[in-house]
Amino acid sequence: MDTYTTLVKFFQDSGVFIYPSILVLALGLSIAIERFIYINRARSTNRKTWDQILPLLQAGKFQQVFSITAKSDTAIGMIVNNGLGRIKSARNREDIDSAMEEGMMEIVPRLEKRTHYLATFANVVTLLGLLGTIIGLIKAFTAVAQVNPAEKAELLSASISIAMNNTAFGLMVAIPFLLIHSFLQARTAEIVDSLEAAKISFLNLVERVKAESGSGK
Repeated sequence: MDTYTTLVKFFQDSGVFIYPSILVLALGLSIAIERFIYINRARSTNRKTWDQILPLLQAGKFQQVFSITAKSDTAIGMIVNNGLGRIKSARNREDIDSAMEEGMMEIVPRLEKRTHYLATFANVVTLLGLLGTIIGLIKAFTAVAQVNPAEKAELLSASISIAMNNTAFGLMVAIPFLLIHSFLQARTAEIVDSLEAAKISFLNLVERVKAESGSGK
């Protein structure tokens, strides 16, 4: 109960400029949660799809893999499907690589979507806290200069509370947002690296299977 009372008093003593900061906090949290769920799901489904199609690729069952990836909405499925679709018309490894790179160019923006807003929100909420601080200090100086001596202490205390609370709240929001932004970027880069590795493995498997089938003839 004491904690709740303290929080309520904190927001009551922060003035109207705390409300834009709360709005930024709500937007940032919604984006962070949505991105975290999306990236973790993409990471999990990519791994499952790759584990499913890798033995088939190693066995040279490209048509079966093509059927599986055509129905898949995972990033790795789309990339492999693009590569398999180009095999028949491809003259060399670079043609297949180019087709898979097209899939990468479509997938990477989906993974990075909205994550950059978190860094922007961190800067915005810091500036909003600074604005609230400045407004609070202006009120403090006005209180000292214009009001009756009996009211100076109370108004000065309230104005300083507005200034300090806005600064504190802005930093309390901005710091976690920057950490979350870095975390999501690292997770996204990890997925992109895994897709690049899978692409190279796929190209090597295709070359090996083609070489084995050619030597078999």
